[in-house]
Amino acid sequence: MDLGIIGQAAGLFAVTNIDDIVVLALFFGQGAGHPGSTRRIVLGQYLGFAAILAVAVAAAFGATFLPESAIPYLGLLPLALGLKAAWQAWKVHRDGGADDEEDQSKEGGPGPLEVAAVTFANGGDNIGVYVPVFATAGVGGMTVYAAVFLVLVAVWCFAGRFFATRPVIAKALARWGHVLLPLVLIAIGLLILVEGGAFGL
Repeated sequence: MDLGIIGQAAGLFAVTNIDDIVVLALFFGQGAGHPGSTRRIVLGQYLGFAAILAVAVAAAFGATFLPESAIPYLGLLPLALGLKAAWQAWKVHRDGGADDEEDQSKEGGPGPLEVAAVTFANGGDNIGVYVPVFATAGVGGMTVYAAVFLVLVAVWCFAGRFFATRPVIAKALARWGHVLLPLVLIAIGLLILVEGGAFGL
């Protein structure tokens, strides 16, 4: 196995997914104290990233399941999830937090599909970077890239959980996470929409 390709794959993953650590830390902060939340977040991250890989590999082989013009509209996913989270946080604040514990115990933090949707939408621009790399790497090189990426998803999840469980960060997330998560998701959504020129922005 070519160490050069492994290094390139690791570098490419790190550069294109650095913002995911922040989002993952927020998700892990939201799921703190809920049994099974780590498993759901990791599953969601893998589902979302597997979808990104599948689209990139297919496009590298010439299949375009996702037209390039549709990628900016992926910003609607985190935007909608952010607005939903903001609405829930406002409702809890308005009701004096009475329903907060009950809702949280039922939901147990973010679900895998919610995490997967944000991961996929946030990685929509990654597809444009991965496709030419995969197309020129050939099947063998593409396999190495995919394997390295999937290993690094686990490293990213570990890093996100590590940051979320540091006492200072955990305290901040416990206090401000309900505000930060919607803000970050809305910002990601708007950024994807604006940078991609969706709706003529």
